[in-house]
Amino acid sequence: MTSQAQHDFMKHQHQQKIWISIYQLLILISFLGIWELAANMKWIDPFIFSSPTRVVTTFVDMLLKGSLLNHIGITLYETLVSFTLGSFLGILIAIILWWCEKVAKTLEPYLIVLNSLPKTALAPIIIVWLGNTTKSIIFTAISVSIIVTIINVYYGFSQVDVEKIKLIRTFGGQKGAILSKVVIPANYANIISTMKVNIGLSLIGVIIGEFLVARAGLGYLIVYGSQIFKLDWVMMSLIILGILATVLYEVILLIEKKVQKIGG
Repeated sequence: MTSQAQHDFMKHQHQQKIWISIYQLLILISFLGIWELAANMKWIDPFIFSSPTRVVTTFVDMLLKGSLLNHIGITLYETLVSFTLGSFLGILIAIILWWCEKVAKTLEPYLIVLNSLPKTALAPIIIVWLGNTTKSIIFTAISVSIIVTIINVYYGFSQVDVEKIKLIRTFGGQKGAILSKVVIPANYANIISTMKVNIGLSLIGVIIGEFLVARAGLGYLIVYGSQIFKLDWVMMSLIILGILATVLYEVILLIEKKVQKIGG
């Protein structure tokens, strides 16, 4: 049984979450209302800045025609593939670096350079190498996220409690046992945290790739819409991207909660 103080604290925390959600909703409604009012009163040019009603009308129109779901599906597919590959390869390379300290020290300056290099500069080169295909978009997205994954996960591996590693070695444990019994379990939180960042970076990489080579997808809608001055398409695509990013992030949070329950 919980004490009255614990009950009051939990009740206060629950009420605080509710009020935060209300404030967030009020901010969103206020923003949309001011945007709609400004467009209707001609404080801003609705042709250039669009408006919530124009965005909704465009959304419904494209949804009924069946083209919008195709664009969303393509971007989502490319994002999930690049996220999965980027996360897997990043963690795998981080394990290799942890396993071989000489390799880690040798590659460290190159990782720093690659991390600081603007990935948009690599995208045109990737397209020349792989051609105007979906592979180029996925590879571009992987290039955006993989270095961050490697650096974050490897740093977490290198910060594991030395005493725990010594204890495993005292009982005759080899490097494989240290990795599976100590290093990886100690980094569950770090890996999940990296995946939270990675999902956003993968989406950014996909949009960069779609800007350059795609013939479908939300990135394509943004570029093509701006070229033919259908800015309602642009605003609608940006809003959908925001929603998509939020949904993907929430999925990672659900995975994190399940991992915490298993760990607990």
